[in-house]
Amino acid sequence: METPPPPARAKEAEEQTPTCPALNVVKTRDDKKPVFFKLNSGDSTDYEVVPTSELHFQGSPYQDYRFEDTPSWTKDGRFAKKDLRQRIEPWLTALFQSEHFSLLVGSGITHAVHYMAANGPAAGLDGEDFGDFSQPINAAAKKSAERIGRKNPNLEDQLRVANELLRGLEVQGEQSAGTLKAEIEAKLKGFAKSILDSERGIATAENTEREKAFNTLVNFLMSFASRTGTRDRLNIFTTNYDRVIEAGAEIAGLHLIDRFIGNLSPIFRSSRLDLDMHYNPPGIRGEPRYLEGVARFTKLHGSVDWIQVEDEIRRLGLPFGATTIKPYFQAPGFEGVDAHKLMIYPNAAKDVETSQFPYVELFRDFAAALCRPNSTLVTYGYSFGDDHINRVIRDMMTIPSTHLVIISRDDNLGQILSHYEQKIGRPSQMSLLLGPELADLTNLTENYLPKSAIDRQTSRMSELLKMRYGTKDAEKKSEDQSEGEKTP
Repeated sequence: METPPPPARAKEAEEQTPTCPALNVVKTRDDKKPVFFKLNSGDSTDYEVVPTSELHFQGSPYQDYRFEDTPSWTKDGRFAKKDLRQRIEPWLTALFQSEHFSLLVGSGITHAVHYMAANGPAAGLDGEDFGDFSQPINAAAKKSAERIGRKNPNLEDQLRVANELLRGLEVQGEQSAGTLKAEIEAKLKGFAKSILDSERGIATAENTEREKAFNTLVNFLMSFASRTGTRDRLNIFTTNYDRVIEAGAEIAGLHLIDRFIGNLSPIFRSSRLDLDMHYNPPGIRGEPRYLEGVARFTKLHGSVDWIQVEDEIRRLGLPFGATTIKPYFQAPGFEGVDAHKLMIYPNAAKDVETSQFPYVELFRDFAAALCRPNSTLVTYGYSFGDDHINRVIRDMMTIPSTHLVIISRDDNLGQILSHYEQKIGRPSQMSLLLGPELADLTNLTENYLPKSAIDRQTSRMSELLKMRYGTKDAEKKSEDQSEGEKTP
């Protein structure tokens, strides 16, 4: 048996072990490969490119990926924030005016807003104990999680397996089905409470911090929603169960069009037509125009305020950050409704048709919005951990005129770079903005996203300057040619 080294030598050996810098990756415009960079140790305002040799060592999470060592737009591998802005902001501005435009938001947006407002993380999806059923549920959930790259199963994985197990027990007529159903209902209640706790953490934060967080969220949303009237509406998709997006849109005055119809108790409709909002300009009749500040909104995994009432899906009038959801089950017409009827994916409804509804309609909207020519999709805070969503994105990328922009503060699951390098494999149709220097919500909105307004003034100014300076250049060139002709 080998004698362990003394503490001093162990520390020395640990210091000699190469470590990876914090993840910051950018790929835009004509970059052939992603650029991995970090803060310059000598100057906190500048960045330096991390050479591939520092990333490709045994045990490195980046050893299988290819990065650019000497980008042509850097000076000796160093660059400033203004250089990043000059490469990113015009590129995103052009992409944001694509014919069809969609935004997919993951849990990263909730955590970002919660950190800004309450200086702490929002509720997570940690696994739970299912009593006597824990062993089979956890074993099956672990296989499901490993298949998509997660080391440990989360509550979504467990609930998905628990619902399948419950259905099997009910088919067999097992008495234990009632016990498992009670376990699932308890976990759903706790899950709903944790979602509301995250909302309440934002809603009850100090005024200054809360206003700063919501102002940043408003700028973020309006950067995407500010599209000219000749373009198709922005489509916002989210995998979140909370109402952070809805709260930000309400403050911003952004109208969200979804599949719910009604005011008192909105009901989900499958037969939604291509509804929109228009206005009639003064003095013009019969030529309605798009109303600005409107977006289509789809919650792919359901919401904490969606409930199954008999054969219908309704939305509760649940305030943002409510303490509990239980009192809202006691409204007339909601008899027999409990947490087991909450439409948070995967839903726990027993009927097969209902278990496909409304998610089948939501994903039909998702696929129809993405899989068409001249379409751009931007993901923010989405870790690519859902196979059913990734499949649609891969199908979209088979259309040559589509583009995918991935913005994320980190790549904890390793799925983002894996999709870029292997699973999608179309680098010319992808842009990457990874890491806190790029994807931090404040940095992103202040430095890299387009203006959160329909910016006609800048384009008009550019055209005017081009006409003026272009005319002067043409006149000077003509004069030079005339002088050359006169010279013997």
